[in-house]
Amino acid sequence: MRFLFRSLLGLFMFATAAGLLAAAGYTVHSAIQSRLAEGDRPRVAQERVFAARVLPVVSDTVTPVLETFGEVRALRSLELRVPVGGRVVELAPGFADGAELREGQLLLRLDDADARASRDVAQSDLSRAEAELRDARLATELAREDLEAAIEQQALRARALERQRDLLSRGVGTDAAVETAELALSSARQAVVSRRQALAQAEARTEQAETALVRQRITLAEAERRLADTELYAAFSGVLSDVTVAAGGIVTANERVGRIIDPDALEVAFRVSTAQYLRLIDGAGQLVVAPVEIALDVMGTEIVTAGQLTRVGAAVGEGQTGRLIYARIEAPRGFLPGDFVTLRVQEPALEAVALLPATAVDAAGTVLVLGPEERLEEAPVEMLRRQGDMVLVRAPAIEGREVVAERTPMLGAGIRVRPIRPQTEENGSAGAEAPAVTQMIELSAERRAQLIAFVEGNSRMPEEARNRILVQLSADRVPAQVVEQLENRMRGG
Repeated sequence: MRFLFRSLLGLFMFATAAGLLAAAGYTVHSAIQSRLAEGDRPRVAQERVFAARVLPVVSDTVTPVLETFGEVRALRSLELRVPVGGRVVELAPGFADGAELREGQLLLRLDDADARASRDVAQSDLSRAEAELRDARLATELAREDLEAAIEQQALRARALERQRDLLSRGVGTDAAVETAELALSSARQAVVSRRQALAQAEARTEQAETALVRQRITLAEAERRLADTELYAAFSGVLSDVTVAAGGIVTANERVGRIIDPDALEVAFRVSTAQYLRLIDGAGQLVVAPVEIALDVMGTEIVTAGQLTRVGAAVGEGQTGRLIYARIEAPRGFLPGDFVTLRVQEPALEAVALLPATAVDAAGTVLVLGPEERLEEAPVEMLRRQGDMVLVRAPAIEGREVVAERTPMLGAGIRVRPIRPQTEENGSAGAEAPAVTQMIELSAERRAQLIAFVEGNSRMPEEARNRILVQLSADRVPAQVVEQLENRMRGG
């Protein structure tokens, strides 16, 4: 029985294998017959269609924004130098870097013992010169009066001689009396000459005394100036920087001991290419007074303020190119000299231009335009500016048509595409936003207090960043980005 069962099982398996082989042979035979039946009939190739994002070309008036980097500098600063040398005996309270100074405040005083002694000696010499001048003027006055008396005496002697001669002519006088009168007149004339010499000497003495007095006054003025130079005062209100002196130290003449910076008078120096500079000047070659947005990045938070172009550097530095331009900071709260900032300069507006993605324009200045049957055509455009990832172009020939936003090696003229259009237009010309200006918002008193308390209580934040953010929060209008980031941190985001 077992032998019969095994025989039947083997027979079944053999039959199954034979059936499968027969089915396989039939399938192969059918395929060969079908292929032979097709013969040499040509095969039709199917055109490949690529998906591409397209944007409409819409021209408008656009104000280009030139974005560059610059360094904050002090527009008004003063080096503190002592005109004379000596030992520092007194310093202003808090005479250190960062100290705030008032105009006219005493900064330091040197040992003035020698200068004071020189001033006293000069004052004494001046008093002596003044006394000498008084004596000389008195002597001159007396000599003048003596001369006048001698002249009167001479006139009397002359009249006496005339009288004696008149008496002699009438026979009542004598020759001896006439000779005596003549001798007296001669003596009077000699006395007048002597008095004139005395007056001339007195006047010369007076002139010498006046000259000596002038010289003594100059000497006294120099002594007082040296005495005044032992004290150093602040020429204007500002912040102290680069302090190199301490109480009790010895300084030399004209040694630099510090620097005063006016924190309310700051500017930004930045360099642009020659082509960019040509876009910032008018027809007369003068720099346009264009508004500038100045931003300082502090740990991902921007301190933003407004500014204005003021002047251009007088010369191009050795080994440098382009032009150095200066912009005044209108509200420099939170900025310090030496800060590296970002500037966004508004150039003159351009009319009839379109804003497109930079990936839409190739190196030859052409774009791919969507044509009939959704096939691409190549069209030239005039590229005017680059705005980050966007470009400003002028293309009146393709106004209103759609262009490929992102060119790839697979796309070219004559290629058929499946256009992908944006659902909503965020920008009238290219569906993308131009570089946006930082949004400023006003805070309520409660919201401002919460943000300030959070910043002051954050021990992980650097001191410099904390101070600058607090200055920014104390302003009337605060950047929305700063508020959003701080509130996200408060919520643990």
